[in-house]
This record gives sequence, C-alpha cells and structure tokens, in this order.
Amino acid sequence: MWLSKLFRKKSLPQNLKKRASQKQALVEIEANCPASMKRCVELASEKGASNWLSVLPVEEHGFHLSKGDFRDASCMRYGWMLPNLPSKCVCGSAFNVDHAMVCSKGGFPTLRHNEIRDITVDLLTEVCHDVAIEPMLQPLTGEKFQKKTVNIRDDDARLDISARGFWGGRFEKTYFDVRVFNPNATSYTCFEVASCYRRQEQEKKRKYEERLRKVENASFTPIILSCTGGMSKLTTSFTKKLASMISEKKDTPYGSVINWLRCRLGFALLRASIMCIRGSRCKRYVRPENNILLATSEGHLASSA
Repeated sequence: MWLSKLFRKKSLPQNLKKRASQKQALVEIEANCPASMKRCVELASEKGASNWLSVLPVEEHGFHLSKGDFRDASCMRYGWMLPNLPSKCVCGSAFNVDHAMVCSKGGFPTLRHNEIRDITVDLLTEVCHDVAIEPMLQPLTGEKFQKKTVNIRDDDARLDISARGFWGGRFEKTYFDVRVFNPNATSYTCFEVASCYRRQEQEKKRKYEERLRKVENASFTPIILSCTGGMSKLTTSFTKKLASMISEKKDTPYGSVINWLRCRLGFALLRASIMCIRGSRCKRYVRPENNILLATSEGHLASSA
C-alpha cells in the first residue's frame, strides 16, 4: 500500500513536467504557424471541438461518420482544400466553404440551427417544466426601453425555446435563443475567437434581454455555438448546468453526462456543416397538385365500385 502511494507522489512532478513541456511545444508550433493554420489550431483546441476524433464510432449512439464525411471533417479541421467542390453556387456566387456555411439556398443554415434547437429542447424536457419551441412573446402596449436596439417593433416576435425551472425555481421562466456561426468567415477573421463569441452574445442580449425582463418577467440565455464545435462562455455555463441536472435526475456521473452532451452537440454541428457544403442547392422539383375531382371531370372518367 505504501509503495503505491510512494510511486504516485513521484509520478506527480513528472506529469507536471510533461504538461509544461507539451504547452511549451504548442507555443512554439503556434509561433511558427501561418495565420490561417493558427486559427484552425485555436478552434480545434476549444472544449468539445475534438470529441468526434476521440470517441469510438458507435452508430447506435450517433457517433459515426461516413468515409466522405470523415474526410471533409478532417479537411475543415486543418483548413485544407476540400475535394470536388463546385466552382459556382446556384445563387451565382463563387462557391467555397465560407459561402456554403451562410448560403440560404436549400435552407441548410436553417436546418443547422433547428438541429441544435431540437436537441436542446429534447434535453430540457428531461429536467424542466413547460418547455416550448418558438414561444410567442406578449405584445407590447407602449412599454419604453433604455436600449434602442431592443426588439420592440414586432408584436409577433418569437424566441427559439422557453422553459421553467432551469436557473431558478420551478415557476421561473427562461428564454433561450440559438445561433450557430462560422468563426472562419471573412467578417470574423480579424477578431479573436473569444471576441466573436462575446459579440454574438451581446447582440442577442441587446435585442431581447430587456424586453424579456420587463415584459415577460423572465431571464434570457443566448446559446451561441460555432460550426467547429466551440461554445460561448454563457453557453458553456448553460451546458454544465444542464449536464448537472441530467446527472442528478438519472443518477449518472457528471463527467459522463457532460462528455456525452458535448459529443452529441459536436456531431450534430459537424454533420450540419458538412450538409451545408455537400447538400444539393439546385431548384426543387415542384410536384403538380393531384386534383382528383378535376381530373375525373375533365377526363370524363366513369366511377366504378
């Protein structure tokens, strides 16, 4: 028994030295990297951004990718050129990864947003009451707000999710709004990754928080994620709280729950990003309406038993 304790005490300084040498090696690598690769390294180092590489590909739990999807995910991770991309998008713009992430043709960015929203609703239903998708806010009746950016013009304004009993008591209501953005977009490359998350959170708060606090008497939490699997500071706190609640309810270790949760969100973001790139954006085929009565009348079809 005392031998094992002795070996553990000796191994601790060695582990600290190993971690220090690894950090030093990482600093040296980042110093010699070009700016584009340095950005990729920073994004890949975010918490939860690399879970898809470390988990076993178990199809039953959704932790799997096809051969082409794995290749595309690896290329996006390291900023490499993806093979067999079209030169032009159907919208007329030059096609590349950055354009594919935001192009509205085909509705893929919306599907990516809705996938994260639906997963969040599914998880909140496990631990909260009165969970709703796209709840309508109360109409305004002349309320005045200090911030001019508050959404006050639209009486039919909706947020993505509402739930009771998340941050406070079982009757306290919280609204959530989801945003998934591409940190490699041209408009974000001049900002640090942490700054991008902070700007997204502040924009959502300026738009909704004051109205929700004064009119709905509710709290607001923006859920901000990147296409690469990273999360904003508030989203990280939300994820940890959600994992803690699920852990307590299911009597499951917190570490297992938070890893599973990050992995599930990571694979959802990864598949949605690949769909934005590889999904077909051609014009949809409009099926003719099957007007049976009109066809029977104009075709002089006789009815039969």
